[in-house]
Amino acid sequence: MDFPNLTKPTHVLATWFGIGLLRPAPGTWGSLAGVMLWFFFPNAHTWVWLILPFFILLSWYVCEQANKESDSGDHSSIVIDEVAGMLVTLVFVPHSLFAYFLAFLLFRLFDIWKPWPISWVDKNIKGGWGILFDDLLAGLFAGVILFSLFFLI
Repeated sequence: MDFPNLTKPTHVLATWFGIGLLRPAPGTWGSLAGVMLWFFFPNAHTWVWLILPFFILLSWYVCEQANKESDSGDHSSIVIDEVAGMLVTLVFVPHSLFAYFLAFLLFRLFDIWKPWPISWVDKNIKGGWGILFDDLLAGLFAGVILFSLFFLI
């Protein structure tokens, strides 16, 4: 089976409605989509503890299905994991364009650089959870740093 097959709902979600097909750097486009989603849902902070766990579970399921149906495991067009990781980062920042810009840059830095333990997760945890978990950690790292900058300093 060719991946992605955009007639399958899990593939549509895995590519985040086709954004993962954009080149170059589909992960960057997926991260940007996460920022846009959060930006246009300004009350997300109010509902985040309900929305984010659901979205993470959905992302895990979608990544698991996409992993099974892709010949390369973490296929480059799978970007729902970047959307989820970006949303984790955005939980920690105020609702402002400047904060979102910094969140985007820092998340991408951690997602690409993959310092330990993100690199360990990326190399050692396989399947849908492995595809997703390194991005959630990158989002957590970026978010905690930004929370410190915006709210603790």
